[in-house]
Amino acid sequence: MKNLNLKLAVLMAAFGVISCSKDANIETIEEESNVVTLQRTPLTPTQINAKINETVSSRERFEWTNMDAHTIWSATVHGDQILTIGYGNDENDFNKENSSADGIRDRLIQRIAAIDGNGQKKTSDFLIEEDDKLNIIDVKVENLETVVDLLSQKGIRYIEPTGYRYLEYEVTAKSGAGCGYDAETLNSADYTTIAPGAKVPWGFYEHNIPAAWSYSTGAGVGIGVIDTGLTPNNSLMNGNFNDGYSSGRFVQKFGTYVDSWWPWSRRTDGPNDRCGHGTSMTAVATAPRNNNGMPVGVAYNANLISYRGTKNVLLDGYHEQRGVANALTALGNRSDVKVISMSIGHIFSVGRIKDAVRYANNRGKLIFAAGGTSTSFTNFVGVIFPAWMDETVAVTGVTDANYYEECDICHKGNKIDFTVVMQRDGNGSRTMPVLSYYNNQTDYVGGSSVATATTAGIAALVWSRHPSWSKTQVLNRLKQSADFYPNRNSQYGYGNIDALQAVQ
Repeated sequence: MKNLNLKLAVLMAAFGVISCSKDANIETIEEESNVVTLQRTPLTPTQINAKINETVSSRERFEWTNMDAHTIWSATVHGDQILTIGYGNDENDFNKENSSADGIRDRLIQRIAAIDGNGQKKTSDFLIEEDDKLNIIDVKVENLETVVDLLSQKGIRYIEPTGYRYLEYEVTAKSGAGCGYDAETLNSADYTTIAPGAKVPWGFYEHNIPAAWSYSTGAGVGIGVIDTGLTPNNSLMNGNFNDGYSSGRFVQKFGTYVDSWWPWSRRTDGPNDRCGHGTSMTAVATAPRNNNGMPVGVAYNANLISYRGTKNVLLDGYHEQRGVANALTALGNRSDVKVISMSIGHIFSVGRIKDAVRYANNRGKLIFAAGGTSTSFTNFVGVIFPAWMDETVAVTGVTDANYYEECDICHKGNKIDFTVVMQRDGNGSRTMPVLSYYNNQTDYVGGSSVATATTAGIAALVWSRHPSWSKTQVLNRLKQSADFYPNRNSQYGYGNIDALQAVQ
């Protein structure tokens, strides 16, 4: 990338020399001028997406830092001119608490003011935000020269056009992105009723979760769910969260997602789910066990801290990425939160979220992330971000066949750590029964999303059983209780967890 930038700078300099020379050949001048003009014309969104798709379709990770200045600038032009800069003395210098990178930040701001505004702009004209916890600034950038200059500066960990919305320009993308308020009556073969009248989803028995409840129900452990929020329209996930066998716990709802086209806006649209996906995930992990005849959650005595960090499951755009990162740092700073569940992601890396994951991980949080759920526009992608990170635990879904087989829409790959049985094989492909968005309603939910929330619940059972353990000890116990341990399958990691063995 730096070589390409250098070539561009040399070319521009050479053009300046040639144009001043009386002996310059006119054809050469015109040829060089055309090259520079072409570079000053931004790529179209179709061309930018083609570069992204070419990378991810070959199962390689797409990183904006691997792109040339012209591509990054082009995406910035089409992304409300928002550029996010991660700075620091080295790759691991992302946390402000123990960083001495203020000088780098100040220098970068001065460079942007001098180049992008020709020295005429005030900092407030282009500085959108400086992150409170992380070495990140968001700026408004107009000129290609600014991007070229930034890429040449020391102390830059990454620059990313975070306002660019890949899905907006991907013609095959589905607008729903995992959202829906569907309800469906459960087939009696898909659950078992237990005292005092709760329904246990069939998939829980594949992991010995009901048997594990004799040892642990998740009491005292906080599960943070970062998703699309939590419904206000189902009393079991609100005022009746403590009901029946579920008692002595709490549910809290927060919102960090800003639903606005304006990058300077900081007014969130609240903690309530406006998609449906987040409600399903919180219910799978923590729904109460009572006599209402509704599906129970894995850790039905765990505390729930729900964050509406995103509009839908695909982290596309500045406010979604910022919302998720802010939720991660907030949960990272809570001592009562042990487990974080993220059934969301993107097909390419997001530097701000990567920093926030590492921030929470360094504070002892066990972070579970969905390995990926295929749709018409992501079925060529392997394990998605942030599940591919070493700091997260990647989960995908499999069927109940006698051999390992991913669910119809689930991703697999060498970054997967665990699997969850969540689809019936050869039986109508029915998935996991869950509590729905509205009172007294149920639904079926599948994919790596429900697998991730289920595994987060199992981790809470283990941590509740061993409250003094570290996240490493909890994770090791999960591995030891899984099918393939001590080996690791190339596509399914350690496989299905036996919750009973994990809590004993």
